[in-house]
Amino acid sequence: MAKAVVLLSGGLDSAVALYVAKNRGFDVIALSFDYGQRHSRELRAAREIAVKAGVTDHQMVSLNMNSWGGSSLTDKNIEVENGDLDRSDIPVTYVPARNMIFLSIAASVAEANEAQNIFIGVSQVDYSGYVDCRQEFIDAMEKAINLGTVMGAERNMPIKVHAPFVNMTKAEEIKLGMELRVDFSLTWSCYRGGEKPCGTCDSCLLRAKAFAEAGFEDPALL
Repeated sequence: MAKAVVLLSGGLDSAVALYVAKNRGFDVIALSFDYGQRHSRELRAAREIAVKAGVTDHQMVSLNMNSWGGSSLTDKNIEVENGDLDRSDIPVTYVPARNMIFLSIAASVAEANEAQNIFIGVSQVDYSGYVDCRQEFIDAMEKAINLGTVMGAERNMPIKVHAPFVNMTKAEEIKLGMELRVDFSLTWSCYRGGEKPCGTCDSCLLRAKAFAEAGFEDPALL
């Protein structure tokens, strides 16, 4: 069975990406990051999602991205601002080069396990203005990965970076997740942490909008 490394944050997008990979028949290695983020609630969600999906290889990578900060998610001196779905600027929740770092580590894990597939749940349609969620970035990272790994550069075993939702809205993604029987009650999106979502940060607003447009109630709020 072909292997795939799936970036699993514990959020809605990564959970659906995990189920997409499994539905396509891949033997999944789930990869989560304890990167010094504001809270650990999403990591608990990642563990629960992996167990529910029957993934037995779930790896947790520790990083200290909070040592240089630059984001309200990695620097507790920067407040998480209330959400604005009409914003045109980059929000303070953007973590500098986060997806670049995550995909680089995923490439190392993939090569160590001879996995030719990496899944990441980014979208350039419904997102918070993050530059590392765009197709151009995904294409560039895939090229770099294959130039910088023995698998890609020497063994004719190229690594494919899959971004199945890059041109989908979150509402479309939720509908797909429902078809794949993703347990959205286990997922966590809120930037502020806690036991209940704040309902006012960008991620909470985007999630609420997506569930409404998809025509479903958010099971995490029931």
